[in-house]
Amino acid sequence: MAKHVHLDRNQKRQWRKIRIRKRLSGTAEEPRLCVYRSTQYIYVQAVDDTKGVTIAAASSLEPAIKSQLKTSGKHVAAAEKVGELVSERLKAKGIEKVVFDRGGYQYHGRIKAVAEGARKGGLQF
Repeated sequence: MAKHVHLDRNQKRQWRKIRIRKRLSGTAEEPRLCVYRSTQYIYVQAVDDTKGVTIAAASSLEPAIKSQLKTSGKHVAAAEKVGELVSERLKAKGIEKVVFDRGGYQYHGRIKAVAEGARKGGLQF
């Protein structure tokens, strides 16, 4: 009889991430916009999986975003700003469409704010 193996939330997220990545892949014309969420910051990068290179990246650690947000409850607002910033950087390189990779996280809160910010910046997905 098989033993029940207990997985913590990060291990469960890693398994979800693997399942999602089976279906998603980024190209040079339509890169994968992947999100990583730590407890304090949020990181977004556009990846071309065919070459294995990062085309553009943004995070809430950047001084331009940190200086704009000095209020409490700034996580969701920072995530939206990060989405807008990465969309600006991609549009400067002539990229309009992306594939959104939520990285195993629930499409809610900061992850949703990144997506909405990127859409507000003019990206399509």
